[in-house]
Amino acid sequence: MIRHFIAFGLLCLCIAGGPVASVAQEQATTELALPDANEFERLAERAEAIAARDDASLFAISRLRGELVVWRDAFLERSEVNTGRLATVDTQIAALGPAPESGEEAESVAARRAELTAQRQALMAPRLLAQEAHARANGLIGEFDAQSLQQQTSELTVRGPSPLNPTHIGAAMAALWGLVEVVGAEVTAGVFTQRQSGQLARELPRALVLFIIGIGLLGAGRRLVTRWRSRVATGARRLRPLLLFAVSAVQLIVPLVGLFVLSEALQSLDIFGLRGGDVVAAIPLAGSFVILGWWLSRLIFPTGVTQGYLGYDAATRATGRMLSAAIAWVMAIGTLIGAGLRTMEMTPGAEAAFEWPFLFTLGVLFWRFGRVIATKPQARGDEVVSAGRMRGYLGRVATIVAIVAPVLAAIGYTAAGIALLGPSILSMALIGVLFLLQRIAHDMTQRPDNEEDFRGMYALVPVIVSFVLFIASLPLFALIWGARVDDLIELWTRFREGFAIGETRISPTDFLMFAAVFAVGYILTRFIQGTLRKSVLPRTRLDLGGQNAIVAGFGYVGIILAAIIAITSAGIDLSNLAIVAGALSVGIGFGLQNIVSNFVSGIILLIERPVSEGDWIEVGGQMGYVRAISVRSTRIETFDRTDVIIPNADLVSGQVTNWTRGNLVGRVIVPVGVAYGTDVDKVTEILRGIAENHPLVVMTPPPAVLFQGFGADSLDFEIRAILRDVNYVLVTKSEMNHAITKEFAAAGIEIPFAQRDIWLRNPEVLKDPTPS
Repeated sequence: MIRHFIAFGLLCLCIAGGPVASVAQEQATTELALPDANEFERLAERAEAIAARDDASLFAISRLRGELVVWRDAFLERSEVNTGRLATVDTQIAALGPAPESGEEAESVAARRAELTAQRQALMAPRLLAQEAHARANGLIGEFDAQSLQQQTSELTVRGPSPLNPTHIGAAMAALWGLVEVVGAEVTAGVFTQRQSGQLARELPRALVLFIIGIGLLGAGRRLVTRWRSRVATGARRLRPLLLFAVSAVQLIVPLVGLFVLSEALQSLDIFGLRGGDVVAAIPLAGSFVILGWWLSRLIFPTGVTQGYLGYDAATRATGRMLSAAIAWVMAIGTLIGAGLRTMEMTPGAEAAFEWPFLFTLGVLFWRFGRVIATKPQARGDEVVSAGRMRGYLGRVATIVAIVAPVLAAIGYTAAGIALLGPSILSMALIGVLFLLQRIAHDMTQRPDNEEDFRGMYALVPVIVSFVLFIASLPLFALIWGARVDDLIELWTRFREGFAIGETRISPTDFLMFAAVFAVGYILTRFIQGTLRKSVLPRTRLDLGGQNAIVAGFGYVGIILAAIIAITSAGIDLSNLAIVAGALSVGIGFGLQNIVSNFVSGIILLIERPVSEGDWIEVGGQMGYVRAISVRSTRIETFDRTDVIIPNADLVSGQVTNWTRGNLVGRVIVPVGVAYGTDVDKVTEILRGIAENHPLVVMTPPPAVLFQGFGADSLDFEIRAILRDVNYVLVTKSEMNHAITKEFAAAGIEIPFAQRDIWLRNPEVLKDPTPS
């Protein structure tokens, strides 16, 4: 029950919008010097004796565990001593070189090597002792955690007396009436004693002032904040959800503060005894259930015409608010009475009989609440409303838990029923808070009118916020479902310790250092690449391909250097990964040989530059312009405006035709056919004139007109000319064909076309034999 109180307190801090304070264990400050080994030895022997017992109490285990945690942290700090000095000594030993296998070495060098080796052993001794003690303390802590978990599990699985036994019900009623009598007697005696001593008269004014302040915060303060929230609802559209939630958090905090003030006012009178004091001390927690239920129900099931985020109708929202308040009041009453009965002598049967009515009532209310949650949302005009699949799952889980928990308690598993129903209710409340925060983030990043503004990181803000909320809620869920604060601290300690690779230990700090240094190196590399691409290289005489090669090569080198510097800064020793790297190299050689081949080919393309961006190439039956050369492949754009990805290995090992390598000069060939009997000299003169008059044809060398031969239907000629820009070869060929058609028509030259005469050998068989 205590861990549930802690989890509820953390839940209140979470929904208040403030940062959740990290739970710190009260520990003595560890000195930097090596702790007293004899003191730790005595503590360890005592802990080992407790760990060997099966009947050790949780109090003794928790106390010894706390002391061991202090020692473990001290030993962890000592396990990294002399790091700088050891690095220096290792460097000195490495400078002497390896010892000769023959054993023959200069006496002075051998003596110096032995001296440095002894010095290194002396420096390593404190670290080794600290590591051994750390391992011992860590092992004992693990044994205690396992023992605590085993005891908690056994408590849940042990069957006790049934609470439905009339004998136990009578004992529970008697204990409850005895609590009322004891508290009444304690208050009567306390008032008489304090009045006789005059202490009551001195403390009464202060108590009255505190009481008035508490009542004011509970009543007038809450109403004032409610009116303030109504005014904020008409504010800025973009920040309205966040401001409304912040004001709602204040609306929750103000009554909570009032509860603590009221409790302080009652305790300051000093008229309550042991059991009455327990009840008064439980007032803030019990009242927190009521206030949280009221606050959360107003946000999930709002009043008025507003349907809220879940889109329920008015009747469903009213039922949800009523059930939330009822569940909160039942939990509050159970908390107050349970606090008073905690020190009363009760049999296990009486305790079960006292707990079961509350479990049964909460089960009925929670069952109805699950049905309300599973209700489908109400349609909002033409707006498409989700079917509510997640709320359906939550509703079914709530109904199942509401039935199973009271049944378990009825057959004697009261602890299991309490451990199932209570955390389920608190988990449902936490899920509601997370849902509200997620919807607030979604509303603050609503899709703007301009679709371009809703791209990139802006559109990912709701997803990132949801992920952060999920991670931050995991400790709360763990506390709600039975985890101890010590368990969470232990997980955090193990996380900080990191993991070991050989003699190198990698911790989260090392990883953050690696990520930070690599990020700085990566950003610096990209910045220099942009400067080279836009400001430096355009002022040189390098062509576009050379500029791209330099920029890409600098990017590869920069990223590799950033990775090396980051690994070195993090203190990661790569020598311990030599065996792993060797095994990976074999895997790369067999499984990733094509990728490695393409990678090496990409580097060759960037260095030799047989192909550059913007070149017109032909490879593997594909023809187009090179648009990008990456590490693995090259992208070319065909004349059909389609992208073709060519592996770099094909460009290096295969046959590639580069039409624009070095310059844009190229040749065009235009075939022409004329009819037999045409004056060939006149044809040659006309074709030469057409070629020479075209603006893209160069005169050095001059264009040539060749009489290729005698075709089946025509005399075949060809125009062969050199163009200034081969990229326009098709356009040039088309323009020459147009000019040839016009000139031949004007000169009366016929362009032949194929003709065929068909002779029928026996045409008589085609006649119709039927007489007309």
